[in-house]
Amino acid sequence: MPVITMSGNIASRAREIGQGVAEELGIPFVDQQLMVEAAQRCGVPVGTVAEHDERRGSFRERLSALLRTVLERSAASGADPLTGATGLEAVLSRSYADMAAEEPQLSDSLYLKTMTDIIRELAARGEVVILGRGSQMILADMPGALHVLCVARRQLRAQRLAERDAIGLEEATRRAVESDRARCAFYKKFWHVEVEDPKLYDLTIDTSRLPYEIATDLVTAAAKAKSAAPAAV
Repeated sequence: MPVITMSGNIASRAREIGQGVAEELGIPFVDQQLMVEAAQRCGVPVGTVAEHDERRGSFRERLSALLRTVLERSAASGADPLTGATGLEAVLSRSYADMAAEEPQLSDSLYLKTMTDIIRELAARGEVVILGRGSQMILADMPGALHVLCVARRQLRAQRLAERDAIGLEEATRRAVESDRARCAFYKKFWHVEVEDPKLYDLTIDTSRLPYEIATDLVTAAAKAKSAAPAAV
């Protein structure tokens, strides 16, 4: 019953490889669902949880993309984006309500305890691929769990971001730098570690060098082998 944690900077392809591994093994892939579940347990908006997340910068970018989509669809339909229940007004009202309730309602300690509980519960069931949220730290001592780090040169990651989000290379580089800093700060704050320390992982894959298919096959094979092997002494 493999349990796999995937970690990596933005556009390192940790998510895509994790999804591919989950598909090959026929097991769930868990990412944003962690924040949704944490928000429900803590009784706060998802945006509040996202402010404590290692990828909080990318969450803001996704919100911006949502607002752009609302504007574009409203323009295409001839509707006024500032009126109507499904227009920009509704999106913004939810966003401002979320922001107004943020920090006072969710402490770092409650965030960490809640995320730890959720990840451990998932791992106890077995057969799951978990992306980020400190899962490799939370499950560091779990026998049979495979911890994978995906890396790639920042320049290449910026190019991937630019292509994926249809933005300029300069903006993509800015986002990559911001995301990298947030991720490093997240791990230093909660676990006092350098997130790319190879000792935290069983397997490190440079996606600048290995294509998606090979990387996915490597992780799948390693997960099967480690989950079947006797516990190390």
